[in-house]
Amino acid sequence: MSKLDDKINDYYAGLVVRKDLVKTVKGNAIVPSYVLEYLLGQYCATNDNDSINSGIQTVKEILSKHYVHRNEAGLIRSTIKEKGRHKVIDKVSVSLNEKSDTYEAEFSNLGIKKVLIDSGTIKTHPKLLVGSVWCICDLEYEHTEDNGATPWILGSIKPIQLSHFDYDGYLEARKKFDTDEWIDLLMQSMGFEPEMFGKRSKMLQLARLIPYCERNYNIIELGPKGTGKSHIYSEFSPHGILISGGEVSVPKLFVNNSNGKLGLVGYWNVVAFDEFAGQDKKVDKALVDIMKNYMANKTFSRGIETLGAEASMVFVGNTAHSVPYMLKHTDLFEEVPGKYHDSAFLDRLHFYLPGWEIDIIRGEMFSSGYGFVVDYIAEILRSLRNDDYSDRYKKHFTLSNEISTRDRDAINKTFSGLMKIIFPHDEATVEEIEEILKFAIEGRKRVKDQLMRIDSTYVEAKFYYEDNSGRKYFVTTLEEDEYPNYYHKTIGSGSDETIVDNVTSIQTKSDSLNDVSAEIVMTLSDDLSEKHLTFKENQRGVTFDSLFGKYLTNAKEITLTDPYVRIFYQARNLMEFMETIAKYKPEGDIVKFHLITIEDEFKGDQQGEFLQQVKNACQSVGIDFTWEYDVTQTIHARHIETDHGWKISLDRGLDIFQQYDMNDAFNFSNRLQQFRTCKAFEITYMKK
Repeated sequence: MSKLDDKINDYYAGLVVRKDLVKTVKGNAIVPSYVLEYLLGQYCATNDNDSINSGIQTVKEILSKHYVHRNEAGLIRSTIKEKGRHKVIDKVSVSLNEKSDTYEAEFSNLGIKKVLIDSGTIKTHPKLLVGSVWCICDLEYEHTEDNGATPWILGSIKPIQLSHFDYDGYLEARKKFDTDEWIDLLMQSMGFEPEMFGKRSKMLQLARLIPYCERNYNIIELGPKGTGKSHIYSEFSPHGILISGGEVSVPKLFVNNSNGKLGLVGYWNVVAFDEFAGQDKKVDKALVDIMKNYMANKTFSRGIETLGAEASMVFVGNTAHSVPYMLKHTDLFEEVPGKYHDSAFLDRLHFYLPGWEIDIIRGEMFSSGYGFVVDYIAEILRSLRNDDYSDRYKKHFTLSNEISTRDRDAINKTFSGLMKIIFPHDEATVEEIEEILKFAIEGRKRVKDQLMRIDSTYVEAKFYYEDNSGRKYFVTTLEEDEYPNYYHKTIGSGSDETIVDNVTSIQTKSDSLNDVSAEIVMTLSDDLSEKHLTFKENQRGVTFDSLFGKYLTNAKEITLTDPYVRIFYQARNLMEFMETIAKYKPEGDIVKFHLITIEDEFKGDQQGEFLQQVKNACQSVGIDFTWEYDVTQTIHARHIETDHGWKISLDRGLDIFQQYDMNDAFNFSNRLQQFRTCKAFEITYMKK
């Protein structure tokens, strides 16, 4: 196990499980991960291999004997009849039979209905009335001559969720982990391998958890297919429900005025709308109007009575176009159904999670490390809904006076949610508080900037915060930095919704940036002046050609110092740098290139083979490639030097791209650098 896994097992013994075990035991059982992890938590919450192997077999036997497959429902019904009693794992929903004044349960996979269930159980587990809940049940069979009676008798029922937990113990153990370790533990708890994600990408994943720990939180995520948008709301917690956007109605979501029955928002902590996108989807305008009121005021009406609820609302859907296309022609809410594409509704959203920044899920992204059993972390998040951390930044920072009350509330809720997730023990540093505050502001700014495109009545606001000294820090969205020529556009007044340039916004942006945007690389590629550039994590459009090409032109000798050119992807980065040199050197000339690096302690032979292959390839294009190992092993700074006077300092060397699938020949990220997402890095150009 890794050091982190050892630490996790030391401080959360019995509450964590190895995440790859879910696939091992699932087989062909169509059940959410939290159901499987509930069972694994009973038998495999240990780091002892023998106990794990024994527990796996036990869980497999339980699923084999008690999980109800639809195609084996008849066999299970027969087993109950012959044995008289049998335990089953199935989805159960309950309805009130008003004629007989009884509650009746329906078993989804088993295919039986009208199973009597007592009122006490319904009072304890009211969610059974408004949706199917996974349960472990004892069912009995007793034949009766009464044709109107059911032979099925419910002996016991237990919804699959944690009954109790030690919250104080959770907080005390949190103190033993530094921030990076804790975030990695949370990522592993979600099933992801932390090393496959950058810091910003991890924050985006954790933002998906905010609805579970923050009451009445409204978030939207639109992006490409296959990024795991709906997974967290269908598999992660028994307190969330995922519904198809086309299936929802006023009675199902809020209240049925004919019988007074409450809908989903009255019983679930999170209601997520899957496949929400689609311009042509039919939408009930009455539903949209009620949702506007609920998302703003946390209330809805039942006849003349006003009711409140705490359910957070999540909207996830796929985009049909790229970000620059949407910014150039429409807006980032392009795919929202017509009746929802309304500024009053969209303004209720607290955070727009940019799904296009999240990679399509690949096999290597899943973790085999230890993480919290999901029903345990689900109960922790649920209990955190009672806390409010929204004031934690106010000792150090103040939001801009130009930010509206609604914007401020949205920022505060996002900030509070992430603080509860990452710093439940309330021990964040000022720098960590600032990072979360900026992230929260960015998510709300993304909503507000698009509203200005959609509705010309919205007044422009400068999104910034101040520290105690009065210094202002302006916040921009990542796509604002990437595509400034498209981003600052709005619908012109009286122009039949024609999108036009918003010159004022562009000027405001240029005045407000604290760092030089990476877009400057494109606009100043011919300017060989000394400068410093800062790049944000997940930024696209950056290439070795745009960074280095002009600075390497006419160089006869180039030296790269980088201690980390050791493994395959680093050697590939080096090869792509050689491609840039080949493009910009005069045809017929020879460029001498020299690499200074450090020999890998364990795989030096393999490292040498990679470098030799690069050398062999360079010979045919006029690059004299040589390398040497620094025997002192003391080099740390990474930089490029040329014989015509330039030194380029690289804080990450050539390792500027996030991980991507190098084996997929049909992936543009594999073929062209501008389609890859970047790590956060800085580069300085200096004239020697």
